[in-house]
Amino acid sequence: MLKHRGFPGRLPSTDYQFTIRRGNPKGVTPLVPRKRFADRRASDRRADEAFLGALIAHFSDTPFERGNLDAGRLSWLLGREVVPASEPFDPESYEALLRVDMRVAQANFPQLFDGSSEFAFDTWEE
Repeated sequence: MLKHRGFPGRLPSTDYQFTIRRGNPKGVTPLVPRKRFADRRASDRRADEAFLGALIAHFSDTPFERGNLDAGRLSWLLGREVVPASEPFDPESYEALLRVDMRVAQANFPQLFDGSSEFAFDTWEE
């Protein structure tokens, strides 16, 4: 499993996890697109925004390997802002290639692109 060095491990001052330390010995947690409803808690929406900002800061729109990125957090963005970069896509593989769909990301999280978010991709420290 590829470890993305320099990628934030979690949302600062919270328990929202962005990466995992080691692979699951019982098998890889599959990526499953999750529906985002309008009544989600503000902290959940903030975690999505921060995670997407970190993805854009580290990978931009180039394909990246799933590696140690948290399956739960990726699943909230999968099928919208994060899409498979290759076919066939194996949702149960740490080597699965993904990419950020910048057009959809900008439509759904405009604050990341106009600089009004504290998690805007140009504010992450390398």
